[in-house]
Amino acid sequence: MGSFVSQPLDPVKFVAPREATSTAKPAQVTAPGAPASPAQAPLFNNCWSCRVLSGSGLIGAGGYVYWMARKPMKLGYPPGPGTIAQMIFGISIACWGVVILSDPKGKAFRTG
Repeated sequence: MGSFVSQPLDPVKFVAPREATSTAKPAQVTAPGAPASPAQAPLFNNCWSCRVLSGSGLIGAGGYVYWMARKPMKLGYPPGPGTIAQMIFGISIACWGVVILSDPKGKAFRTG
């Protein structure tokens, strides 16, 4: 589904050693049939299954952090600054998951 293991490896480039009598620049040797300067693939692929898994995981983690901060409040304890900070942190983690799921800039779609 787009994991690192299923992607082909980039060809390995070797630089020929310089010879003492030659002053020319060394030529780069690439694998046969490989282009001279391949375009770098993004480190993290934006496939739909990856975005669903990571986005829903972040929403779940944010919900867990938020509800664990609310637990003492339900028992009647007044919220302190740490509890409020924990709730804000949980909400921000969940919002990060929503951003990953929604893909606002459309980076997951190929253009051309």
